[in-house]
Amino acid sequence: MTFYPTDRIALFIDGANLYSAAKGLNFDIDYKKLLDEFRKRGILIRAYYYTAIVEGDDYSPIRPLVDWLDYNGFTLVTKTAREYTDSQGRRRWRGDMDIEIAVDMLEMANHADHLVLFSGDGDFRRLVEAVQAKGVRVTVVSTVKSQPPLASDDLRRQADTFVELADLASIVGRPRQANQGHNPRFLQEGGRTPAELEAEDEI
Repeated sequence: MTFYPTDRIALFIDGANLYSAAKGLNFDIDYKKLLDEFRKRGILIRAYYYTAIVEGDDYSPIRPLVDWLDYNGFTLVTKTAREYTDSQGRRRWRGDMDIEIAVDMLEMANHADHLVLFSGDGDFRRLVEAVQAKGVRVTVVSTVKSQPPLASDDLRRQADTFVELADLASIVGRPRQANQGHNPRFLQEGGRTPAELEAEDEI
């Protein structure tokens, strides 16, 4: 990653997408280490974390993570996940945060020098192009080493820099532990994250 000490940096973390990428590489994200790493690379002005939450959950495993992030330097952007029934009649939840990420990135492009997007979603290619047109550099962090790969080729080509998440495992990762991290109810019930559900269409 190429950063300059005077760079004003903002992070945009698609929580479900990053969780899927790290899970595919068999490690968990240590968000304190992640924040510390980018604070070393420039002037970190904002770190956004986006996630959908299932409404009415008596206990959601993601809640401790969301609370910790909220108190430890992250800006939380959440919304209610939408329930639907798949073609096999199983209950699923979808929580697409693309619009929220796009609006915040375009707004922050007026105040930052370098935006870091933690997502491999190909739908973001045009967004990255629009941000670059404002004179802002964009780094995309995702993986092509998971099965299936979660980083869109179009998005990788559009970014100023693509960082393979596997290469950051020793810096911002920790060994996976059961029922820790971003593990919402739709995963416990055998479903997939929104990122995994949409991966086949996006890549």
